[in-house]
Amino acid sequence: MLTGIVFWVLAVVSVAAGVAVFRVDSMARATYALAVSFVAVGLALLLVDLHYVGVVTVLMMVMEMAVMAVYMVMFMGMNPALMPMSMVHDNRKALAAAIGCFVVLGAGALLVPWPVRPPSHRAGDATVALGHALMGSKMLVMMALSPVMVAAIVGGVGLANPGGRYDRLGDDLRRRPTADPMPGGVGR
Repeated sequence: MLTGIVFWVLAVVSVAAGVAVFRVDSMARATYALAVSFVAVGLALLLVDLHYVGVVTVLMMVMEMAVMAVYMVMFMGMNPALMPMSMVHDNRKALAAAIGCFVVLGAGALLVPWPVRPPSHRAGDATVALGHALMGSKMLVMMALSPVMVAAIVGGVGLANPGGRYDRLGDDLRRRPTADPMPGGVGR
């Protein structure tokens, strides 16, 4: 009963966050909404005993969204959370493609005869063996390396940014007026 309620809550959260990706007006908000949507999907997969796929979905989407945020800061040269922009392009074609994909995939999921395997065959399943090989003894290493990789990426971008706050405000962050390479934006 509780598992069913949590599953449907996660399903609603994932769909609502997926809709929010196309409703918000900045890339950063769309990125966070997409991350929330996929994390909810990953947690729902964990509830239906697809542990490997659920954990990989959560890990992959969190890392992907972190890398996307770093690239937004690197290449956009502004705070993307504050810059409104449309997340939808060519609405009619996108809507037609989305509806077409939904119908084809939904029909495939409902009409294809799925194989039924007895539980005794699961132990010898290659997917289960691969999941144990990848995530079993190496899970701790992956969990330790992921934050280090994110810190290295963020630190590298911070050090490579020529217009960082230490360049603008000095080593003690007290230089006034600031030495902004590109004036404007918010009246500075």
